[in-house]
Amino acid sequence: MALTKLTFDNRFINTLPSDKQEENNQRQVHHAAFSLVSPTKVSNPQLIAVSEDLALMLGFTKEDIKSEQFSQTFSGNTLMDGMQSYAMCYGGHQFGHWAGQLGDGRAINLGEVVTNNNGHQTLQLKGAGPTPYSRTADGLAVLRSSIREFLCSEAMFHLGISTTRALSLSLTGEQVMRDMFYDGHNKNEPGAVVCRVSKSFMRFGSFQLPAQRGDIELLKAMAEHSISSDFPHLLGDTKVFNKQVYLNWFSAICQSTCEMIVNWQRVGFVHGVMNTDNMSILGETIDYGPYGWIDNFDLNWTPNTTDANGKRYRFGAQAEIGQWNLFQLANAIFPLISDAKPLEELLNGYARKYQTLWHEMMLSKIGLRKSELSNKSNGSSPDADDEKLLLELEEILSLIDTDMTIFYRQLAKLPMISASAKQEQWMAIFADCYYQIEQANEQYRQKMSDWLTCYINRFEQDEITFQQHVLLMNQTNPKYVLRNYLAQQAIELAEQGDFTEITRLQALLKYPYQEQIGFEQYANKRPSWAENKAGCSMLSCSS
Repeated sequence: MALTKLTFDNRFINTLPSDKQEENNQRQVHHAAFSLVSPTKVSNPQLIAVSEDLALMLGFTKEDIKSEQFSQTFSGNTLMDGMQSYAMCYGGHQFGHWAGQLGDGRAINLGEVVTNNNGHQTLQLKGAGPTPYSRTADGLAVLRSSIREFLCSEAMFHLGISTTRALSLSLTGEQVMRDMFYDGHNKNEPGAVVCRVSKSFMRFGSFQLPAQRGDIELLKAMAEHSISSDFPHLLGDTKVFNKQVYLNWFSAICQSTCEMIVNWQRVGFVHGVMNTDNMSILGETIDYGPYGWIDNFDLNWTPNTTDANGKRYRFGAQAEIGQWNLFQLANAIFPLISDAKPLEELLNGYARKYQTLWHEMMLSKIGLRKSELSNKSNGSSPDADDEKLLLELEEILSLIDTDMTIFYRQLAKLPMISASAKQEQWMAIFADCYYQIEQANEQYRQKMSDWLTCYINRFEQDEITFQQHVLLMNQTNPKYVLRNYLAQQAIELAEQGDFTEITRLQALLKYPYQEQIGFEQYANKRPSWAENKAGCSMLSCSS
């Protein structure tokens, strides 16, 4: 059965300059946005997971998903009519250092589908074989990292966080050699391919590389393509690219990046490798490598073994790194603007905007609205009082091992009773969120009691019912997230040929804010066996 015919409009390769060499060998590519390259054919493709709602949005039918051709296409063995496969050229800063040319080393774009209601959507295979940008790597991916990418992409989407999507997950039938922790222990692992989807896979590094090379013509072409394709409203009726259009474009990127990172903090997601080549120009979460979810609240935690010493990409530093990365992008596009002052103003505006959005987000997490009341007794502003309340809470959560996700869901169960209620009543509500409840000594209990007293007093100032308060909290704080140990359990079963846990997690994570009868165990805190287990606590960039 032939797949439903889709309409492809491959604007990226039709608009931008191509690599003149046709050979698929690792090299430096100049004056080009991409190289034409074909996916590596695989021996025995097996489709093991698919996002049906995404497939339908793209224009496929349920019958298409079940077909052999769907499996062959999204493992890289065949191309549909209208597809033209290519790898993108870009550079980037990695762990704060300029790394030069990077590019799609194991990702191959298949083409841009024109959808009925969601515009152009680029289909990209990850793990589809070598490209000119693979350097010394093989361009392949293994099952464990592919499962993590597939599940987390879809989990983030249903959490309401800007992200690339994952259409399909396929085994290739090949074995791929990997050293999981770069410690000399190589082993064969099952190979896999994920098809991921986005309006654009352009990154900060897409503009950094031509700027670093002094290729202003290519830099300008890349910026004009990005604006025309994904920010057309910035051009207005004149369709003229000028300084103000470029500034408005950069402002939009600052805004979407800021919103994305605030949402990461809201749900406890740590990207793990916020290099500039892993930063989407659309402000989407992209490149799910050594990411992790906060179990016990810890602003210094990073899931990335490569980052274990410096902790550059730790949970509490993500906003700062976002601004640092935006500064690198500003440097790259400076030749288009030739005026540092407005770029500096936009970068400073990012910091102010982040603080505003973080403040509003945190108030929502504890079920409060922004205060318009003044505090005449001490002369402080309502925002300052609320900021103190929020920062004190994060300090208390850090004192002992407190499960972040469970704490905020339990906080919604706290009856807004008198502030004079006994300490035992409050502690009983939070007992499930402590990893070692014996850590909750008298000093801790007093701090928590004092904070809860202030919290209840603040709630009483809000013109909001208790039911509205609970609804706001439970719409802000997920009950279910893709905890690291849950993903690892699905991986270990899949490596034995059992894919049922992938399907179960996929279904569960579609409704992360809802109570789901029969799935309560998936909301439990991390079990003790997972605290230091590989894949549950720390991960490497290995795939």
